[in-house]
Amino acid sequence: MGDPALSRRGFLAATAAAGLGMTALSGCGGSDSGSSGGTTTIEWWNISTTNPAKGVWAALAKKFEAQNPKVKVKIVQLENDAYKTKMTALTASGKLPDIFHTWGGGVLQQQVDAGLVKDLTDPTKSWADGLLPVAKQAYILDGKTYGIPFDIGMVGFWYNKALFKTAGISTPPATWSGFLDAVKKLKAAGVTPLALAGKESWTGMYYWAYLAMRTAGIDALKKANDDKDFTGTGFVEAGQHLKDLVALQPFQKGFLGAAYSSPTGQAASVGNAKAAMELMGQWAPSVEADAGKGIGADLGFFPFPAVEGGKGTVTEVFGGGGGHALRADAPQAAVDFLEFFASETTDVELVKKTSVLPVVPAAESALTDANLKLVQAQLKAATGFQLYLDQAYAPAVGQQVNDSVAGLIAGSKSPQDVAQAITKTAKEEQ
Repeated sequence: MGDPALSRRGFLAATAAAGLGMTALSGCGGSDSGSSGGTTTIEWWNISTTNPAKGVWAALAKKFEAQNPKVKVKIVQLENDAYKTKMTALTASGKLPDIFHTWGGGVLQQQVDAGLVKDLTDPTKSWADGLLPVAKQAYILDGKTYGIPFDIGMVGFWYNKALFKTAGISTPPATWSGFLDAVKKLKAAGVTPLALAGKESWTGMYYWAYLAMRTAGIDALKKANDDKDFTGTGFVEAGQHLKDLVALQPFQKGFLGAAYSSPTGQAASVGNAKAAMELMGQWAPSVEADAGKGIGADLGFFPFPAVEGGKGTVTEVFGGGGGHALRADAPQAAVDFLEFFASETTDVELVKKTSVLPVVPAAESALTDANLKLVQAQLKAATGFQLYLDQAYAPAVGQQVNDSVAGLIAGSKSPQDVAQAITKTAKEEQ
């Protein structure tokens, strides 16, 4: 993905913009790794900061240690945005953790271009070939494997059936105009239609990304990135559709300062039946239950609606999964941990306890939740798949998408401003 030196400069620029000094990184990126007294310590960075995943993952690390007495796993867990910021800085410093969370795509590509990521093609071939093919796509770059998935899924609307009934909505909307009508009906019934974590810009990006897919079409997103031009009519229309939604004031009070998984944030608003919907990935039910109370059988799922006159279809989905990559000189123990984490036994436990969708085909039988089965069925029937834009694109471009869309939702940017800002950043990345 371009000149490695240019990629590195992009990371350094992003680090400077974030105000992170290199002195703050001296204790990160595997400095505690290595062997001591015959024991190898591997550092594992992930974003599982909420239960049940947080506890399950800690228990899995202990289980791996028990099976490998000469290995210790040091876990570092950071919230989504903090993790992305920290990893940008670590990449600029040239020091990555032994094992680190990745979504693949353009961000992983730049880390690979900088020579910081281990080529896993041969070390994992004997067991990685058996993983679900669609789950591996985002981590295969230039024909080589640089990450191993542990989850795959899609973003869609999670909704409260009881609140829909209160508003007189019998079925989830299938079109954008129908969705806006549903929002109006919910408001008229005194129900907050949508919960949004305005404090975390990635949550709002989901709306613009899906609307761009539905208006311009999924292929246009790749072409715009290749051409460094997001000013096409379809992208401006996507922004206008989002502006139309924002004009209805559909979000919970104080949404611009709300976090995603905090006790008063986006997931809790839905989990405590304070809002009717959220646009989120397949992990939503578990976070709603952790941050709030969870709404049990009242929880439902429906795909992002079609936009009338648009070039996209509802069978084109947006999302991704979680995966792990290794720093270039990570020890064999880190490779062994990836194999352990991608085993059928571990995947069954993850499916049962953390609501992930299986990446090991044999673990599919462990999937019992009706909503997650629906998500999985829609994934299998998908005619197109778009990775999260802040991961599919170069880091600076992805961040600009997030920030510009956040500006549109806050009222400081127009649909045209969003398209032009993303285009400007994309051209600067050349």
